[in-house]
Amino acid sequence: MRKISEMPKFERPREKLLERGVGYLSDLELLAVLIGNGTKDCSVMNVAGKVLKLLDKGCDRVSARVLQEIEGVGPAKSAVIAAALEFARRRIRPEGIKITSACDILPLISYLANRKQEHFVCVSLNGASEVIATRVVSVGLVNNVQVHPREVFADPITDRATAVIVAHNHPSGSVAPSQEDIEVTKRLKDAGNTLGIKLIDHIIFSRKGYFSFLENGQMPD
Repeated sequence: MRKISEMPKFERPREKLLERGVGYLSDLELLAVLIGNGTKDCSVMNVAGKVLKLLDKGCDRVSARVLQEIEGVGPAKSAVIAAALEFARRRIRPEGIKITSACDILPLISYLANRKQEHFVCVSLNGASEVIATRVVSVGLVNNVQVHPREVFADPITDRATAVIVAHNHPSGSVAPSQEDIEVTKRLKDAGNTLGIKLIDHIIFSRKGYFSFLENGQMPD
């Protein structure tokens, strides 16, 4: 990954933010702005990438102490990141959002739409269809995410969830379900029925839009 100093000025995260606004920055670039600088052996973009991987695993409540285990993140940087995450969480509060349709879940996962790899996400819901947690279950090669029911349902079981919605991005931009997507949906639906956790929907999304198995009448019986 290139160092900030090796980038043209208009591509540098801080300059891009000031010139075009925060909406034009990727998650990686936003973290790089928060972190500020890297170290002699680890550029700020590399440090940001390691933090992003941790957060993508669903560790959005990560402590400053855990962040300091990442190379290039000291006490000052870990404090800034932890404080920013807590501030955003207090303002946005995704937990408790009531889900009534596929559209309701898109704001929680849309940040993954521009990723170059497929990210498979599971949203745990309580009996009132309110969000308990949103987690990235797995990250795969482009167009090939390997998903196993035990990985998908492990956290919802701990959450005491009564239902889940799963979703994944298509880096290609097309949201048409593949045969593998259809098979994964059936496998997860069957596993959920066995566990007593209902699979409500499977959503495929990209920067161009989304596809809902439920809305299109393709959820398995």
